[in-house]
Formats: sequence, C-alpha cells, structure tokens
Amino acid sequence: MAEITTRDGSWTFDGEVLRIVPGHDRSVHRLRRAMGEIAVPLRAVAGVAFEPGRKGGRLRLRLRPGADPFTQVVGGALPPEADPYRLAVGRDRVGVAEFLVDDVRNSLIVWEVPDGPCDRYLMPGPPVPISATAGDGTATFDGARIRLEWNWMAEEAKTKAGPREFALGDVAGVEWSRQSGMGYGFLRFRLRGASVQHAAENDPNGLAWGIQREGGTTALLAAAVVARLPHPFAPAEERPSLEKAAPGTPIPAAVDAADPDVLLRRLRELGELHRDGVLTDEEFAAAKAALLERFRTG
Repeated sequence: MAEITTRDGSWTFDGEVLRIVPGHDRSVHRLRRAMGEIAVPLRAVAGVAFEPGRKGGRLRLRLRPGADPFTQVVGGALPPEADPYRLAVGRDRVGVAEFLVDDVRNSLIVWEVPDGPCDRYLMPGPPVPISATAGDGTATFDGARIRLEWNWMAEEAKTKAGPREFALGDVAGVEWSRQSGMGYGFLRFRLRGASVQHAAENDPNGLAWGIQREGGTTALLAAAVVARLPHPFAPAEERPSLEKAAPGTPIPAAVDAADPDVLLRRLRELGELHRDGVLTDEEFAAAKAALLERFRTG
C-alpha cells in the first residue's frame, strides 16, 4: 500500500482504489472540504504525475474522460487549490509522492487500464438531496426534480419568472462556469426543446454569481444532476430512453423482445449503475420495471 499525508490532505492507494481525503487545515479549499473523501477506482484513472516545484511540488491525478461526473461538469476550470485531484507536497514528502506515482502507474500497466473515454460513469455523483446557494439564488435537487429560488440579488427577468421547478427528465444538459474577471460564474440547466436566449444573470433556468469565484457548492449540485443524466459517451443504441420511464429515471434503449440475452445485458448494466451509486434504490427499481415492461410489450 502506498500512502502520503500532507497538510493539504492524504492519498492512499491499495492497488485497486485511490482514496483521497482533504486535510483539516484552514488553508484547504472549502469546496474540497465539502466533497469529503473520494474513492477513485483504478479503472477510472488515466494517469498520475508528480510535478516538482520550488517548495516540493504537487501530485496530479488525471481521470479518464467520462469516468467522473464532477470532472465532467467542471471541465478543468477549477484553480489548483480547489481541485480535489491535486495534492500539494512539501520537500520532505517528495520521495513518498514519487513512490505512490510509481505504484499507481505499475498497477495501470499490470491491469491494462485504457486511458480513453468511458461509456458510463465509474464514480457516483454527490448524494441527494443536495442544495447550493450562490449569487442570486438557491438550487436544490432531490434526485428527481430541480428547484430554483431567487433572492434580492436576482435580476428582474428572474424574479418575474418566479421560482422555477422542473423534472430531471426535462433536462438536456448542465453548464457550469466559475466567475472570472468582470464576467459572471453560472450554473445553468438546458431544457429539452428550449434554446438559451439569455445571459447567465437573466436566465431563469440557472444561478449566476459575480463574486464567489467557484460559486460555493454549485459544482457539486451540477455533478449530482449530471450523474443521473444519460452518459455523453454511451453508444447511441444504448442511451437511455425517457419516453416511458418515470421523470428523470435513466433506462436503457428499446429491447428486442426476441432476444433474452439483450435483456440480461441491460439488466446487468442497470445493476452496475446501482452498485456504483449512479442510480438510487428508487431509480433502479423504476428503471428495471420500465425495462421489463418494454421487453414484455416489445
């Protein structure tokens, strides 16, 4: 087992899982503290490196595209101090950091882990219900519905629209950006059949902030939603169909009723999503029931 502990946090690798725990020091970014412990399975790792610096250096973990809903949302936009997949390392811990890098790299080679995109999430999104407040309002997500409520900082376009609520099944995508320069940071939900016609501060389908650089915990809420949407890299024929499912419940595409092997494969896929925490117990039950119904009537 390889392990390194610094004021910034700790990374522990047992050959199968890299566990990342944020430190308790006040200098540790609040977003990292809010995320808590992260378990990264080896098959989600694309690479790891130690980058030397004047005061020691830092560890940097690179995940496979599509492996982690949080990384899918932030898209590398976080500064190093807020990135959970970077760890500051002092001079006295450089040797330990390099040992951990070698251990992870050797395991990637032994297990022949590819570094290409994943067609399903290998890590669960943040648990629900979840709430985040930033800038002009508060967003809440219970696993099935998203609600937006405005405060006194909201522009007239939002207050006139009133509180917004929509089902997960109505969401086509999620956009998140941290605040930079004179622009706004934002969390926006793209709804099916609707085009984005407003600047972030006037868009009633999202929050906007002009001061909080990372928008509090909005990235975590965005990741919780994204984890429950169809995977962006899933094969077209296997992407979930929402026509007969409960709102917001991802289910596999239509099943050929003459081929029970297809049904079994789809059930296994749902089981893996449930096991990995991408689907809640309720979502798994609804998706399984919808799948069996499609098989019976297909």
